[in-house]
Amino acid sequence: MNATGPVEAAEKQLAELDKLNPFKIAQRQLDEATARLELNPGTADALRWPMREMHLSFPVKMDDGTFKVFHGYRVQYNDARGPCKGGIRFHPDETIDTVRALAAWMTWKTAVVDIPLGGGKGGVICNPKEMSEGELERVSRSFFGRLAHFVNPVRDVPAPDVYTTPQVMAWMLDEFEKAHGHKAPGVITGKPLPLGGSKGRGDATARGGIYTVREAAKVLGIELKGKTCAVQGYGNAGYFGAKLAEEILGRKVIAVSDSRGGIINKDGLDPEAVFQHKRKTGSVINMQNTAPVTNEELLELDVTVLFPSALENVITDENAARIKGKIIAELANGPTTPEADVILYKNGNFVIPDFLCNAGGVTVSYFEQVQNAYNYYWEVEEVHEKLNTKMTSAFAGVYDMHKRHEVHMRLAAYLVAVQRVAEAMKLRGWV
Repeated sequence: MNATGPVEAAEKQLAELDKLNPFKIAQRQLDEATARLELNPGTADALRWPMREMHLSFPVKMDDGTFKVFHGYRVQYNDARGPCKGGIRFHPDETIDTVRALAAWMTWKTAVVDIPLGGGKGGVICNPKEMSEGELERVSRSFFGRLAHFVNPVRDVPAPDVYTTPQVMAWMLDEFEKAHGHKAPGVITGKPLPLGGSKGRGDATARGGIYTVREAAKVLGIELKGKTCAVQGYGNAGYFGAKLAEEILGRKVIAVSDSRGGIINKDGLDPEAVFQHKRKTGSVINMQNTAPVTNEELLELDVTVLFPSALENVITDENAARIKGKIIAELANGPTTPEADVILYKNGNFVIPDFLCNAGGVTVSYFEQVQNAYNYYWEVEEVHEKLNTKMTSAFAGVYDMHKRHEVHMRLAAYLVAVQRVAEAMKLRGWV
């Protein structure tokens, strides 16, 4: 009998961490697509890596008078199809590999919905929940001040992401304009409406996801009205996902969760009441007339639609076989590992992959760029109509690839997106 020594144990632990590294997951997903597309080795290798990345450090004066050095990143993954596009996260566990992965997924996201943009992403290692508004403003301005010479409306256009808001975008916009001495509303999207934001941006990620769920139900022959759904992650996307699932599709939301836990009521929850409870108390937990449910239990509920709307790697080979949702609509980025994808596909769960399902946000951000460029702004009905058209068309293209190649929907989305990016690189003479 061979005992496991400390070296073997350490190697096993590193292998497990490697398995959940978001950038290595993104590369593995890409490799499967480039092999199936039979791209030449040079093109395939070029697609595996960011074009450029910036590591930024900047001191910020805190409220107590001390200075603290913050660290941030900006990755510009690929701009063959247009300027890079992607959000900025403020999160205490941010890493360069997370940002690289998100920048890669953004590259495929803009391509799969066929808008003329590339992919980028940024992040700062910080915890906004532990900062005052003044500290948050100084971090936002200092980070974007460092970044101001590497972004512009025709090179790289950031946007909000986890724990950043329209107000944060407003501070960053102001910092850029002060550095360059002129107005440039198109340098950042997700702005407040008075500063050139687009109507319809607030719920765009969720609304685009709801449109894809509607299309999935059509091809699967599922009647959604009155059926159940659960939302794991009750942030911006999760809240609007729950709200619009009820308003647009007539579904009953029975469970929601956030980082502190979840709640369930099989007779249905009022998404707006849950939102107000969370705003008042800081969490969805302990709401009246609900029972507690863990994030892990919520993922395994027997519902028609499951919305993973939090962070990465929540559906893995450990729990995939217990997932019962008929449609899994990924409003979060990277919630499902490659091993889990295989299990879900084999078990008949229909996954709407992240960079298709949650592409509504970047699509309306693109609409915001267009409106900024010609200084004329659309009514919200026009934004919704254009978003509906884009998301419906994107879903149809991915579903057609899924049927033709008999592959799961994530791989089908990769085939559509990677083919478009590779074609643009070839036309430019890069490969």
